[in-house]
Amino acid sequence: MARECRRLLIPAQQLAEAGADGGFRLSAEHSRYLTKVLRYGPGAAFAVVDGHGHLWEAELVDREQARLLQPLAQPLCSEPAPRPTLVLAAAVVKRDFDLVVRMAVELGVDRLVPLLCERTAVLGQLRSERWQSIASEAAEQCERLWLPRIDDPQPVAEILPQPPQAVRFWATTRQQELPLLPEGLESLAPEVKEIWLACGPEGGGSSKEEALAHDQGWQPVQLGPTILRSSTACVAGAAWLSGWRARST
Repeated sequence: MARECRRLLIPAQQLAEAGADGGFRLSAEHSRYLTKVLRYGPGAAFAVVDGHGHLWEAELVDREQARLLQPLAQPLCSEPAPRPTLVLAAAVVKRDFDLVVRMAVELGVDRLVPLLCERTAVLGQLRSERWQSIASEAAEQCERLWLPRIDDPQPVAEILPQPPQAVRFWATTRQQELPLLPEGLESLAPEVKEIWLACGPEGGGSSKEEALAHDQGWQPVQLGPTILRSSTACVAGAAWLSGWRARST
């Protein structure tokens, strides 16, 4: 029944403050969503997820409070974190990065690393808090029990020296005879723990960045026969990663 209910993602630390009867306070945003947008009244049922693999049924008590219908320590549904971990390192672009965040979450990415590259051209301030809010909304909408991690933006050079047990792909273009990402994925050992895919900005990574990636053991791959916008490349790559994991587990 809970799968058919609207879902709210409530941080685990907030749920930890629930009373003996399962009661907990709603944030102003969640209160508005339940009472104003959905027009729920006292007793209306919905589902609660904590972003760490657990789901409970809940009911609205009033505008400010709700109540879990299962004990906090006994959720209605639990699932382990998906494996292997999928990491998308995506260059921050002028437009569409909000869309990249949303689509990455919907497609199953477990961690999103916003990249600052030599050719990054961003208008205005970087909005880490907004990206986290978008990720939470997307996780609610697509019924994920695990909330993806959204890192703070960082220079591309800082993500290159990943541990050797992580499989690392570098999406690039205009290089002949590169394998497609699906070909690289199909050759992976079943015990792989973590897969990274880096997608550069509009115009691609610089020659210096690509040389650094090569020196650090990143495998160059292409995402198709055409030149893609940065945001399109991220979505295409995330879809291939997610599809491969679904078939392999």
